[in-house]
Amino acid sequence: MDIYFDPVPLLGDARGEFLGQWSERKWLNVPGPFYGADTDNCGTGRIHAPELVLYEADYFTEYVYRQPRTPEELQHLVDAAEAEAFSGYGCDGDTHWTPSAVREWWRDRGRIAEYLADRRSDWKADDVKAGQGVAAAALEYADYLGGELASHLRVYLFWLEERRSPTGADRLPQL
Repeated sequence: MDIYFDPVPLLGDARGEFLGQWSERKWLNVPGPFYGADTDNCGTGRIHAPELVLYEADYFTEYVYRQPRTPEELQHLVDAAEAEAFSGYGCDGDTHWTPSAVREWWRDRGRIAEYLADRRSDWKADDVKAGQGVAAAALEYADYLGGELASHLRVYLFWLEERRSPTGADRLPQL
């Protein structure tokens, strides 16, 4: 069973780097405490957190496609937020996500998979210029949607409902 890693208490002073507004969050963000909202398009997010951050295809703004699961990954996201010129990353997702909102996002995940497939050529073209591996990361996100994300979200649902990490004796909620 996955154990929930609660990264927000570990932010400390870095919390000030996360000034993004929930109302401006990108629909492509995966549920969790962190999200990209009104970010710039300078292409720095993947330089610092390639395992967590992707760019959307129209304006190349940043979003979180995988929540940090270790202190090291959290530091990578903090580094991405510090490099982001508009301070457009947010860290207050836990106050906005509800179990029903997570389930609704999950039901609509096909829209994200379709978007990722439809925009692949845009990212491949950008990779030729910038070389950040966005096309490969989009494939990773699609695989994540169809694979282990379900178990991660079930653990996150448990955390939202109970505000504690599940144990082996706990039954995880359904998506």
